[in-house]
Amino acid sequence: MSPNNEVSIVSNEISALVAPEQADTFDFRWFDIAFWQNNAIPVSAGGRGSAWFIDSGKQAWVLRLYKRGGVVSQLVSSSYLYLGTGKSRPFREFRILSELYSSGFPVPEPIAAMVKRAGLVYTGAIIVGRILNARPMGDCLQDLDTEAWRAVGKTVRRFHDAGVYHADLNCFNILLRGREVFLIDFDKARFFSEARNSSDEKWKAKNLKRLKRSIDKLYSSDTHTDVAPGWAALLTAYNPS
Repeated sequence: MSPNNEVSIVSNEISALVAPEQADTFDFRWFDIAFWQNNAIPVSAGGRGSAWFIDSGKQAWVLRLYKRGGVVSQLVSSSYLYLGTGKSRPFREFRILSELYSSGFPVPEPIAAMVKRAGLVYTGAIIVGRILNARPMGDCLQDLDTEAWRAVGKTVRRFHDAGVYHADLNCFNILLRGREVFLIDFDKARFFSEARNSSDEKWKAKNLKRLKRSIDKLYSSDTHTDVAPGWAALLTAYNPS
């Protein structure tokens, strides 16, 4: 990624990557929930209770702290082995978002990412632009028409064709605003360089299955909602041929 897409700022054991447009006003306190006081509102949909909407009148951002899931989270909730800032989850996500955003993909605008080292481990956070007036796909499945399902299929296919592997492609990491579709939360995402010139479809199929599983889980006990026609429309748009 071009260094023009980021500014590196270091203070003692804390390192940050900041979008050039934000560098002049950047403050490490942006990553502290207490700094925002009443302007920080917890994000309720999906996630692990580690994200907040930041709305101070000037900023419309999302602040997310990196937290572990699964069994590991019971032992270590927010610390990761430090192998250098370049290999940290916040910096990797920031750089993937920067490349995608600058290339015109429908993703949040990267604002800043932070890594705080403490010996052999680190904690981290990322701030991205909030996509206003959008709803998670998981919150409005019952209201989606065929064209909305098709729009999701086309968007996922666009990312896949570019070799972008979204590590947690679920219905809460897809936002809808009318016919616009956005993908969010690119933690642990990566580019499969071989996907750009390869016919190997295994990782793409795995990604789609993950999305379908999140939808099925949401409506596993709802006998009145049939998402099969919508999913069929999504697949048709994903595979237009």
